[in-house]
Amino acid sequence: MKSVIITAVFLSVTCFSHAQQNVIMLYEKEVPNSTPAPADYVEQVDSSGLTRNVTWPSLTAYLPPKDKATGTAVIICPGGGYAVLAPAVKSAALAREFNKAGIAAFVLKYRLPNDAVMTDKSIAPLQDGQMAVLTLRKRAKEWNINPDKIGFVGISAGGHLASTAGTQFGRPVIENKEHISLRPDFMVLVYPVILFDTAIASGVRERLVGKDAPQELLDLYSSEKHVSVNTPPTFLVHAADDDTVPVKNSLLFFNALLDANVRTSMHILQSGNHGFQYDHPGPDVRWFDWCLNWLHENGF
Repeated sequence: MKSVIITAVFLSVTCFSHAQQNVIMLYEKEVPNSTPAPADYVEQVDSSGLTRNVTWPSLTAYLPPKDKATGTAVIICPGGGYAVLAPAVKSAALAREFNKAGIAAFVLKYRLPNDAVMTDKSIAPLQDGQMAVLTLRKRAKEWNINPDKIGFVGISAGGHLASTAGTQFGRPVIENKEHISLRPDFMVLVYPVILFDTAIASGVRERLVGKDAPQELLDLYSSEKHVSVNTPPTFLVHAADDDTVPVKNSLLFFNALLDANVRTSMHILQSGNHGFQYDHPGPDVRWFDWCLNWLHENGF
């Protein structure tokens, strides 16, 4: 099984390198918090481009030309409800839009919580998010990025991962011998899952902590409950008619940011429902332009 995985990783890296992209494995040897995968648990991409059963987390780097680079970098966390990852081609399109603005983009292929291959499924996505920040800070010079201008772009369930990493950087779940800061410098959250409120139906919540999770665990992963004065500046965008992730998620997070005096901007679209980022060849022009203006306004 191990040889099959290594072969798959080699082929993946080879294919991406031919496309002038750079795939970086997050962990050099063993993936932390992992158990031997069953024979039928193999990473796969279906005909819709959805990725399942991630066992080897990675970053795919999209770098702007050096003469246009601003030094800012984003870690893109795709959505998929913690069940799948949204099509890589969509994340790549968003990454290239950031490149046009001189921003380096790294698409995070993170593990999806699953008891079959993890000791503690609730921390697996956060481990990969923290490791992504650590990797970018350690190798910032190599990629021509400023270690003080690294942020998350989280979409839907990826927004939950990003907001968890942005509010719980003081709770390291990875090895960090050098004590490098795991705090992202900013967050861009696109119709994010924030609330782990059992009154709201949520596959994201159930997949991460289970259907009968104790209140203590629900509170731990409700990001609005962990906002502090040290939470990074945050940009939020959501559609009022979102029937998958209610707009209440962004509203309550925004209020928590305001209460903590964290710099923040929120845009609520009248319509757009859920998934508008993925419904176009490139990002929705309105929110993306607003986002770039906000990054500029805040010195990123």
